[in-house]
Amino acid sequence: MKKKQKGFSLLELLVVISIMGILIALGTVAFITVQKKGRDSRRRGDIKAMQDAFEQYKADNTSYEACSTMAAYDSGSGAIMPGGLPSDPKNSGSFIYNTADGCDATGYCVCAYLEGSIGNSSAPSGVTCDYTSGDYYCLTNLQ
Repeated sequence: MKKKQKGFSLLELLVVISIMGILIALGTVAFITVQKKGRDSRRRGDIKAMQDAFEQYKADNTSYEACSTMAAYDSGSGAIMPGGLPSDPKNSGSFIYNTADGCDATGYCVCAYLEGSIGNSSAPSGVTCDYTSGDYYCLTNLQ
């Protein structure tokens, strides 16, 4: 009579560990991709909020001149965004303001670097915006 051995063979353990390793690797890649997309979505939302604030300032003051100083505005404190300007969600720096060519009394250009997607590629009319291709998402004045 043969004795039944309890437990798993080395081959069975190696197969299970290999399968687990593959599943963990796939899960990690998917998780990192989702994180990048989430941060990019936040960047786009922050840039849109800044555009809305600059447009509100223009409606109240008939120019975009405060965008060159990037001061925060509300009717009481003179700040464009009472909570302050947003910062990048990954702490890799602040958003890019093209103040040399694209932010004056007649217009502005605000850009954010995107990690996981391609930015807009059409050059805005009337404002020079050096970051309008590749991995940057830019918005300019609406009026």
